[in-house]
Order: sequence, then C-alpha cells, then structure tokens
Amino acid sequence: MIKTKKELSTGAPAIVVLAAGKGTRMRSDMPKVLHKVAGEAMLAHVVRAAAALEPQRIVVVAGPGMEDVAAAARQAGATDVVIQPERLGTGDALKAALPVLQGCTGRVLVFCGDAPLVTAETLGMLLARTAGSAVAVLGMEPENPAGYGRLKCDANGMPQAIVEEKDASEEERAIRLCNSGVMAIEAVHLPTLLGALNNKNAKGEYYLTDVVAIARESGLRCGVAVAAAAEELLGVNSKAELAAAEAAMQARLRARAMEAGVSMMDPASVFLSADTRFGRDVTIQPQVFFGPGVTVGERTEIRAFSHIEGATIGADCIVGPFARLRPGTVMQGDNKIGNFVEIKNTMLEEGAQASHLSYLGDATIGARTNIGAGTITCNYDGKNKFRTSIGEDVFIGSNAALIAPVTIGNGALVAAGSTITQDVPPGDMAIARQRQINKTRRKKAG
Repeated sequence: MIKTKKELSTGAPAIVVLAAGKGTRMRSDMPKVLHKVAGEAMLAHVVRAAAALEPQRIVVVAGPGMEDVAAAARQAGATDVVIQPERLGTGDALKAALPVLQGCTGRVLVFCGDAPLVTAETLGMLLARTAGSAVAVLGMEPENPAGYGRLKCDANGMPQAIVEEKDASEEERAIRLCNSGVMAIEAVHLPTLLGALNNKNAKGEYYLTDVVAIARESGLRCGVAVAAAAEELLGVNSKAELAAAEAAMQARLRARAMEAGVSMMDPASVFLSADTRFGRDVTIQPQVFFGPGVTVGERTEIRAFSHIEGATIGADCIVGPFARLRPGTVMQGDNKIGNFVEIKNTMLEEGAQASHLSYLGDATIGARTNIGAGTITCNYDGKNKFRTSIGEDVFIGSNAALIAPVTIGNGALVAAGSTITQDVPPGDMAIARQRQINKTRRKKAG
C-alpha cells in the first residue's frame, strides 16, 4: 500500500552502509573500505557520520570472507553486520540487509563505505529537504562527472531515473547532475522496490539506482537534494583517489584545528589524524605528523619534523624539533622533549625534561627530573620488557645507560657515562664506570 505524504515519516532513519566491494582497482589485498584516510579506515569515517544522526540502526553489508570488515564495522559503532552472499550489485546488497531492517520505521538511508568525506550535516540535509518523498537521492555536480550515474529529472526538477554511465546515451552523459550514491527510501516500500529490480544492464547487476524509475512508475513521489560540495561525496576506487581523499580530509582537519585556536606556520606540511585533539594556543611548526590517538594541551609548541602517535601531551610543553613520541607517552605538563629524543610507553611528570639524543622506553620519570643527552633506558632483554622508575628532582648525566628493571630514588644523581644495573637510593650519587687511566705515549728512539 502506498502511503500518503502525511503518513511518510520524518524521524530518525535506519542506515545501511554498503561495504562488500573488493575494490580491484586499488590493487591491494586489503578490502577497499579498510584503506585509511587520516589514520582511520574509510569505513570508520562513514559509520561515524552515520552515528551522528542518532539512527535506529547502522547496518553494514560486507562480502563473504570479509571478517576484517565486519570487525572494523562493529568497532566503529555499527549495530549489525550482514553478508551479501554473492556480489550481484548494490540492489542485491541492500536486499541482504532486509531481515535486520524488519521493525524499522521511517526511512532507510543507504550509502557506500568508500566515501570517507561525507558529513552528517549533508546526510541530514538530504533527509530534511526531501521530507515527504518515498525515494530521495542526494545529487552532486562534480567538475568531472565521468564514472558517475546521471540524474534525469522532470520539468519540476524531480528525479525520473538514474542512468549508470555504462548504460547512458551521449545525451544522458551530458547531464551535469550526478548520483552521489546516497539514497533515502521509505522502509515500508523497500521490499517491493527491491523485488522489482532486474539485472538487464551492461554489468548484469541489480542496481539500487533503478528504484527511482520503479518508484515513479508506481506513482510514488521521488525527491532530490543537491550537495553544496561535491568533493565530500566522491568515492574512492583507486590509490590516486585515496590520495585525493587524504588531501581533502587533511585540509578539513587543519581548517577545523585553526578555527579552534591552533597556530600552524605551514599548514600544508602538517598531517593530522581524524582523532587528533588540541587545546587552545597550540603552535605547530612545519613538517609535523600526528598519528592516531594524540591529544595536545594548551599553549604547547610542537616544533618542526616531529612524529607523534598515541601520546597525551599536557599544557605548556615543548616537543622537538625532530622528536618522536610513540604510543603510551604521557607528558603531564611543562615538559621539554628536545631534538632526536624518542619516547615510548613512558610517563613524564610535571616539569621533567629530556633535551637531547635520548631513548626513554617503559619508564616513569618524576617531576622536575632532567635527563642528560645520550641517556638510554635499556628496557628489553631480547625476550621481555622491563620498567625504569626515576624519581623526582633526579639528574641523569649524559650518556647513561639504565638497565631495567631499576629504580632511581628522589633527588639522586647519576654520573655521566654510567651504566646503572642496581637501584640508586634517594639522594645518592651513582657512578658506574671504570677509573680513568692516562698512559704516556713516547716515540721510539731513532
């Protein structure tokens, strides 16, 4: 039964993300939707945009043997993962999701998992502007429409059909309005519309896009909304397109950070992850890379050529130049990590610093402690890793090797060039090196 306009819903949608494609043009053994943009799988970006709409369900459709896609979908927040037994097209993929959509009311929003730039705002715009439509399409007008299906509209601007480029005539290919791959379909009509699909086309697949023409023939209202920026709807089908998506995402993330009060001397040379978080008045010099899981506190300066991932940096810190902070690094505040210092799984309490040429791994470093140049925490014996504990107000001289597990007490001093294998009591000075011997060198007679 066809619903009237008043009966059609305007509430939260159910969402289906199509992620079963192999992505053969990517030339990769990795499923296409798991390729990363700004440190996260494309699928994670898409699911996060979907979750922002507070939908009834988020269903991800994967292909056979794609357990890694299913795991990534669940981790990103999908409520359901279903398998499309055979890759017979987008219409067949959505049909695979019908069992878990039973009981969902309102509209089903469908889009692809290879469009990492799509935003919740654009998805919400489609739903708002096409309220009352049994089938709605999000259109776009890319500079180069090659490869995209064309939206044929009537005199009133309402869609009549979507024609895939391989099936389009020359006249149809001249149409500028393209299908973005995002559709909203009333759940009550979905089984009937999908049941009417056929595979009489150039690819021999069941195109979801054919539901527009089927709906019009059935007397159902079809609507269209045009995205303000085609860029965010462009799909990724090759490594070149993946690089273009990365560039677009980086521009978006940089702009967002600067709007929030971050200063960048050369924004184009700074690379961020989707989850990078900054406090106000952070300064970032050129050629800095932020991997996933980084938070930077207020008034901190990240100097040039630093590489940071999985780290929490407090307020009023200085990092770099040429510093590397690895996962598990925590800087509580007012810390200085200088050039060619590498830190991993280490806590630096307030005021602790390591200014030059050191490796600090699996360690705790107390407040106001100074780590001299060339210091190494020797945390790995070839089989296991051990921790080094350094107290407050400690001075570690240059070129010291601290053999973990070892504890350096508060206020202690480790002499330069020492190899420390035993605990150092608070306040003591540890010297662990051979006594210097000077020998006179005389030339042989004659």
